[in-house]
Amino acid sequence: MTNIEDEALLYQVASMYYEQNRTQEQIGEELHFTRWKVGRLLAEARQAGIVRIEVVHPKARVRALEERLREVFGLRDAVVVTADRTDDEEGLRARVAEAGADYLARLKPSVLGVSWGRTMDLLAASLHSGWAKDVHVVQINGGLSRSRTPTSAQDMASRIAHSAQGTLSVLPVPSIVEQEATRRLLEGDSAVADVLTQAAAADTVLFSPGGIGADSVLVSSGYLTADDLRGLAEAGAVGDVAGRFIDARGAIVDRSLDDRTLGLPLEHLRHSAVSVAVVSGSAKHAVCAAVVSSGLCNTLVTDHHTASHLLNPQPSDEL
Repeated sequence: MTNIEDEALLYQVASMYYEQNRTQEQIGEELHFTRWKVGRLLAEARQAGIVRIEVVHPKARVRALEERLREVFGLRDAVVVTADRTDDEEGLRARVAEAGADYLARLKPSVLGVSWGRTMDLLAASLHSGWAKDVHVVQINGGLSRSRTPTSAQDMASRIAHSAQGTLSVLPVPSIVEQEATRRLLEGDSAVADVLTQAAAADTVLFSPGGIGADSVLVSSGYLTADDLRGLAEAGAVGDVAGRFIDARGAIVDRSLDDRTLGLPLEHLRHSAVSVAVVSGSAKHAVCAAVVSSGLCNTLVTDHHTASHLLNPQPSDEL
């Protein structure tokens, strides 16, 4: 064989093994080689520079992307972790949630306002006991479930407070109610009003924006239906922040729905001293862009795919 043919064979074998996840035995059967020859060809592909293997620590951060995010969006800070090629959406969510927990432990807030959801639940589980001391944790939006499947809102906040040897103020109300008058009545209750006042005074706010897909926790918790989400998407919604649905510019999409939503108004996030968004996965690219560009967070914890998307949006994603 010529050098070109040799390189083509090395590329073919390497592509089958590393990109198509075929075993050496499967490659050998298809190309009529022994397993040992396939192994030798893979070794040659590495020597020829066709295959480059990089060993990345699971907590490795991409400093160049972090710096660019700070520069482009004016963020006070950014944490970007690498996504392993074997990560699925849940694996990536866990990796970013762990990075969020590590970052929170370095912040050591005094009063921490928290939202809820799957990413936040994973973040709480990643915090080690004693990550801080005497932190007061307060919920920033309602989280009582309206379905038979319980949410982790209060449990999650409790675990964060317990691991920080701190105290807790829960917001024992639904995220969304049926009537605006009901929301006003609940927010007028002294116990609820006191928690919201504490949340508004938090020196650090931590949340994970939700996507607009049918797997939204607001659907699984019984607050909304899949049809509701489709209607919101048609109206321009790209996702939610603490239960409030926003468009690509960070503006509220459905004012009547927002009037039935219990929790801190979004302006409190924009004016918070430290507002941390923890986001991962392609399903949240649009809502992450909206959150960052509209100032709903000033600190971002995410994966390198999402960071690259923010910095290099496709033409169809631009406003």
